[in-house]
Amino acid sequence: MNAPQKPPVFATLGCRLNAYETEAMKELAAAAGLSEAVIVNTCAVTGEAVRKAKQEIRRLARENPGAAIIVTGCAAQTEPETFAAMPEVARVVGNHEKMQPATWAGIAEPDLIGETERVQVDDIMSVRETAGHLIDGFGRHRAYVQVQNGCDHRCTFCIIPYGRGNSRSVPAGVVVEQINRLVDRGFNEVVLTGVDLTSWGADLPGEPRLGDLVRRILKLTSVPRLRISSIDSIEADPALIEAIATEPRLMPHLHLSLQAGDDLILKRMKRRHLRDDAIRFCEEARRLRPGMVFGADIIAGFPTETEAMFQRSLDLVGDCGLTFLHVFPFSPRKGTPAARMPQVRGPEIKERAARLRGLGDRVLGEHLAGQVGQVHRVLTEGARVGRTEGFAEVAFAADQPEGAILEVRVIGQDGTRLLA
Repeated sequence: MNAPQKPPVFATLGCRLNAYETEAMKELAAAAGLSEAVIVNTCAVTGEAVRKAKQEIRRLARENPGAAIIVTGCAAQTEPETFAAMPEVARVVGNHEKMQPATWAGIAEPDLIGETERVQVDDIMSVRETAGHLIDGFGRHRAYVQVQNGCDHRCTFCIIPYGRGNSRSVPAGVVVEQINRLVDRGFNEVVLTGVDLTSWGADLPGEPRLGDLVRRILKLTSVPRLRISSIDSIEADPALIEAIATEPRLMPHLHLSLQAGDDLILKRMKRRHLRDDAIRFCEEARRLRPGMVFGADIIAGFPTETEAMFQRSLDLVGDCGLTFLHVFPFSPRKGTPAARMPQVRGPEIKERAARLRGLGDRVLGEHLAGQVGQVHRVLTEGARVGRTEGFAEVAFAADQPEGAILEVRVIGQDGTRLLA
């Protein structure tokens, strides 16, 4: 008797959007009948991310002998030749191709469909639509809805536009329809995701803004909690600011793409905001919505960064009142202007990143300490864990129903999460 075919193994590196697309690929691969394969969805945000992707591919090849290794994602899109040269890799699939049913049908049934090329990576800049394959969420508590893909900006440290293409938006009606399906299935929280969320709508008729989409979702769906994943604060439109101020179902937590606290470094990064813009946005949002919580991306050791410049990034944490820090030690990315700039020494980058993370640990602990004794509405993510509206993690002393919204009193904290 023939041994049963093993279902494909999936590995996701990088951002939440990649995680969303992995779930979509699972559906596509299952529909095509793919088996005996390992699909690696890569990240290209830094040179280190590409190195880790190659390391992960080799590990998975060792652990899954005989399985076809299929590499996709942003690193596969930007450096297909790198992965095609790896002896472990059977196929390289681009970011657009990975979302097409025909791609997976061709891989699963080459004898029936016709043999496809080993490298299937086309020009991502020619893609004009996004989210051709929308999934009905994943997990049992929080669903992610991709509303935008690609980026029209060209920050000097970033390769992602060449992995994702130019900005393109999912029409509001399609987004509303999907969220209504998710609500019908029992999801209590929906997170809007994209590469550059605040550019949503620029390519649609009438050029609506992200705030228009948020207000439309809240008007036409009954989703209990709507969350925005990450935004460029300088591009927050008036309708979004109004929604932050007036819509209790829009969660009081924003993750900001700040990157640095020094104006000259921001200009060399080719960012669209200055230090005072970030501070002003946080102050205004918190004035309109007391209790607003902010996270932020910050890069340590960008080329030409001096100690004084780095200190301004440290100071920005307090000036903006940041709670959750996502720290990136700068890693030169081949093909970007920043890779050609005068580099900060590796040990200094590592030391600055450690100081930023230490500061992040301290401000998170201070924030959590301030929540003790308060009552929060918490979405349970498991039997004994959940998240507040402000995105703080909560641990429960007893089992709770998963996916429910509970009103709980915080009785303590352990430096990384609340206890309730």
